[in-house]
Amino acid sequence: MTELVNLTEVQAARKLLDGVIRVTPLEPCRPLATALAGPAWLKCENLQRGGSFKVRGAYVRICRLSPQERARGVVAASAGNHAQGVALAAGLCDAAATVFMPVAAALPKVAATKGYGAKVELVGDTVDDALLAAQEFADRTGAILIHPFDHPDVIAGQGTVALEILEQCPDVRTIVVGVGGGGLISGIAVAAKALRPDIRVIGVQAAGAAAFPPSLTAGAPVRLPGYATIADGIAVGCPGELTFAHVSKLVDDVVTVTEEDISRALLMLLERSKLVVEPAGSAGVAALLAGAARVPTPAVAVLSGGNVDPLVLLKMIEHGLASAGRYLRFTVRCADRPGQLARLLAQIAEHRANVVDVEHQRHDPRLHLGEVQIALSVETRGPEHSGRLLAALRDSGYEVTFAPGGVAG
Repeated sequence: MTELVNLTEVQAARKLLDGVIRVTPLEPCRPLATALAGPAWLKCENLQRGGSFKVRGAYVRICRLSPQERARGVVAASAGNHAQGVALAAGLCDAAATVFMPVAAALPKVAATKGYGAKVELVGDTVDDALLAAQEFADRTGAILIHPFDHPDVIAGQGTVALEILEQCPDVRTIVVGVGGGGLISGIAVAAKALRPDIRVIGVQAAGAAAFPPSLTAGAPVRLPGYATIADGIAVGCPGELTFAHVSKLVDDVVTVTEEDISRALLMLLERSKLVVEPAGSAGVAALLAGAARVPTPAVAVLSGGNVDPLVLLKMIEHGLASAGRYLRFTVRCADRPGQLARLLAQIAEHRANVVDVEHQRHDPRLHLGEVQIALSVETRGPEHSGRLLAALRDSGYEVTFAPGGVAG
C-alpha cells in the first residue's frame, strides 16, 4: 500500500520555506460570493515567487538533496510553471538546472525559466513527452529528476498552501483546486483533512484533459489516449501513482469544466478582481461559477498561477467575451448596392453596439451575382443586448451567419 504524506511532513516543509516563499494573500471575491450565496475567497498563488505555487514543492525537494546530489544538477519537465519553480529553487540552492519543455511552450514561460538561470531544452508536443526526455537525461548524466508532482517532498511543499488558507480563513468549508498531475491537491488535502476533516476538497480538471475521473472509476491511474486544452498548466495525460493514492483517499470530488467555463472565469478575474491568472489557474473559479460541484461556504478557490502568454490572454479574453454573450463574430449577406455597408454600420450604431473590425467581400465565388458579404466583430453589453441587435438585423432583411467562436442569437 502506498504511504501517504502526513501533516508533520507538510509542517516541516513550511519551516524550510520560511523566508523563501511569499505568504500569498487571500482575497474576497464578490462575484463568486453571489454565485454561491455565501462567502468566497481567492488564494492568490498567481502572486507567488515564480508566478505559481510550484516553487513550494520544487524548493523542498531540491533543498533536501545532499550536497553531492545537488552537485550533479537537477532536471525537470514542465509546460512552464514547474520549470520556473525548479529554476528559481535550484538557483536558491546553488544547483545547476536543466528543464525540458514542450516545443509549443509559451514563450514568456520559456524566457522566465531561462531568466532564473536554467538551461531549457524544447522537445515533444506535451509535458509527457518532455518528462520522458528529462528522465532519459537524468539516466544519462546522473542529474536528479525533480518530478512535477509525484514525489513526497513536492506534495509536502504544495500542502503548505492549505496551512496558509486555514490560518487566513479559519471557518473555510470548501477548498477548490485545479488539478493536472495532482501534486497541489494532494498536499492541500493532506493538510486540510488532518486539521479539519469536515472540509470538502474538490479538484477541477479541464474536460479536454481529465485523467482523474476515469482513473478514479478504474481504481488505478489511467492514461488518456490524447488530450487538449488551453489550460496547459493542468494538461497531464495520466495521474502519478502517489498523487492518485492521495486523491482517491482524501479528495471529495473531481469535476470538469469546459474551455468556455475557463475563459469566462479568467475574464471575471481580470475585470472584477483585477488579477491576471493563467487558464489553469482559473479552473477552480470556473467550476464555482459553472455550478459544477456542491460547495458549502465559506469557499476558497486556489488561483494556482498567473504565468500567461499575452497572446493567449488576448484569445481567452475574446473567447470569454463571446461565451458571456458580449462579443459577436458574424457575417451578413446583402445586396451589393452603394451605401449598403454604411446603412448596416449605422443600424449597429443605433443599437449602441461597438464594431471592433469589419471585412467587406465582393468577389467570393460562393456569393450570388449582385451579392456582398460583410464579416463583423461586434462588442455588446451582454446576451440581451446581443439578442436585440441580431433580431433587428434580421428584421431588416439581413441574412446573419455566425463565424467559428461566434455566439448564436
